[in-house]
Amino acid sequence: MLNEIKRVIVIVLDGVGVGEAPDAANYGDTGSNSVGNTAAKIGGLTVPNMQKLGFGNIIPITGVAETGDVKGAWGKLQPKSAGKDSVTGHWELMGVYLENPFPTYPQGFPDDVVKQVEEAAGVEFIGNVVASGTVIIQELGEEHVNTGKPILYTSADSVFQIAAHEEVISIERLYEICEIARETLTGEHGVGRVIARPFIGNADDGFTRTSNRHDYSIAPPQSVIDSLVEGGHEVIAVGKIKDLFAGRNITQYYPAKSNMDSLTQLGKALDENESGFIFVNLVEFDQVFGHRNNYEGYANAIREFDAYLPKIQAKLDEHDLVFISADHGVDPTTDSTDHSREYVPLLVSGGGIDKAVNLGTRQTFADVGATIADLWGLENPEIGESFLSELQ
Repeated sequence: MLNEIKRVIVIVLDGVGVGEAPDAANYGDTGSNSVGNTAAKIGGLTVPNMQKLGFGNIIPITGVAETGDVKGAWGKLQPKSAGKDSVTGHWELMGVYLENPFPTYPQGFPDDVVKQVEEAAGVEFIGNVVASGTVIIQELGEEHVNTGKPILYTSADSVFQIAAHEEVISIERLYEICEIARETLTGEHGVGRVIARPFIGNADDGFTRTSNRHDYSIAPPQSVIDSLVEGGHEVIAVGKIKDLFAGRNITQYYPAKSNMDSLTQLGKALDENESGFIFVNLVEFDQVFGHRNNYEGYANAIREFDAYLPKIQAKLDEHDLVFISADHGVDPTTDSTDHSREYVPLLVSGGGIDKAVNLGTRQTFADVGATIADLWGLENPEIGESFLSELQ
């Protein structure tokens, strides 16, 4: 049946890692295991639908049993590109290799870089520090409201983040500033993402970020997404996928701002498209829980995804092939609030696969993209080895 696939669906559980990668120590991530450590911390994770797909076969997970009764494949993917951010992870899934990581700024951005963006956008920033987004708006929110100056901050990731109160700087104007920053930050200072971070509230009651975040990714090199469109396939993005690929060769877009929103939009995309590649990001494991070390919320988000899976599966048939994976880890049980350099899970189901297949440890995330290219007779991506023959 794998030669009759009409739709391929890749679901990225953003930040759901399954154990430290071999080079984790180089990133300060020794001991990280987002899923394993979280499951142990809460006394066991119950995810019966993912268990049926072989989730418990990938690594030992407290509460998730190994099973031989799987009709599909499981394994784990090792990161190959340098870096551990969302852009790098998603790009690698689609066959892109980055030898060097995107630039980071642990001391804040150089003055000349900030001035260049300020002059281009017609603004003056306050901040320019490494900070948590939820903390920085409490610290500088009142000054921003009083002066009208947007807040600039970064993190351990390659991000140029601009926060502004929605009643001080309109959403449209904030997006415009970010677009100008994106155009300005190139070359040596080509950060992975410029991110608009709007918020509301006041100094007395506190400030709160809204869901109107918008990411402006650096433009990707040639990837499997480009090959798909060149080969006549629809590329349907759900959630922040469009932002991560700078909108390039995204033929349809279903916006979503939460896990449940993304899953609802995935269902809609399946109802409205009988063929094509559907690429989905579920952001909250990372954005809402992982970065805040909320391991209980993180675990609950995994359970909620598991509970929703049957609704998605009910919309599928033997002409659909589904990959469930991730882009990096973000272990909520460690002291760090940063992404973690981890293996990511790989579950493959549908497509008429009627046997259990252990795909083992793959040497790069790009094996996903290579398999999709192989499935539809497209040019091989820059890196990655297809495992299509193992599914037959």
